[in-house]
Amino acid sequence: MTSPFPARPHHPGDGWVTGANGAKYWGVYGAAGLLAYDRGRGVLLQHRVEWSHFGGTWALPGGALYDAGETPMEGAIREAQEEAGVPNGAISPRAEHVFDVGVWRYTTVIADVVDPFEPVISDPESLELRWVPVDEVDSYPLHPGFAATWPTVREALEVRPVVLVDAANVVGSTPDGWWKDRPGATERLLARLAALSDVPAGDLGLGLDVWQPVFAVVVEGQARDVEAGPLPVFRAEGSGDDEIVLRAEQLIAEGSRVFAVTSDRELRRRLEQLGAEVRGATWLRDRLPTADAMAPVLEGASWIGMGATGFFGKP
Repeated sequence: MTSPFPARPHHPGDGWVTGANGAKYWGVYGAAGLLAYDRGRGVLLQHRVEWSHFGGTWALPGGALYDAGETPMEGAIREAQEEAGVPNGAISPRAEHVFDVGVWRYTTVIADVVDPFEPVISDPESLELRWVPVDEVDSYPLHPGFAATWPTVREALEVRPVVLVDAANVVGSTPDGWWKDRPGATERLLARLAALSDVPAGDLGLGLDVWQPVFAVVVEGQARDVEAGPLPVFRAEGSGDDEIVLRAEQLIAEGSRVFAVTSDRELRRRLEQLGAEVRGATWLRDRLPTADAMAPVLEGASWIGMGATGFFGKP
């Protein structure tokens, strides 16, 4: 019988890895899966065909990394597109969990659905694709690997980190001539923030391994009319400090975990009273891409005017 699906090409990463205890793991360069989370429908699960490893169980769309150069993020998204038809731009990565046995790693990429879609079985590895409410996942016969990981990643679904940046304070903390062109210095900061995606979990005091928090920026004064690019930018009509406090209060009320970045002591006190966590300007500067690394990006920046998507799948 002819398969309705086109033959899947063999990838360099296809193959088994054997651990010291004899356990076998699929993916010469490791593997990754996508946990797509829709706050209204739950998580996207794949019912695996019987002939697959632990066939008949439910797990995440995913598979072996293509080659040594593919990142787990790239691999998880590619596999989810190949197996479940996840459209480009439909998800926004939030965090990564890594299961590491030394000779092999599996990365679970947690991503929020920002543009709702219906999954499509697009290769022969799935019996069914289904949105499963979070509270019902445990009732399914799960792949053992996913079953072991699920309690940890489920807890992380409720953590929505936002790094709220006091642009004036961060720009003013570096004696690089910013006072000659405050708008230009602020736009350079925005570009560097847009290029900063992965933050080690330990840097935020969070679980899992890596987070991709939302970076939101408050601008004021001469820098109030800068181009936003892909980041959410809040433009203070009056006091920048008051705007930061207002936005932090709103975000916390919406369920976000707010990490404010400022070295202003009085502002820190106000933010901590709200329940926000505060990091100094140096904390952020130490994690930003260097000016040299950003030079090609700044020279050919094409993101101006793109606007920003909603936080965690909200419009």
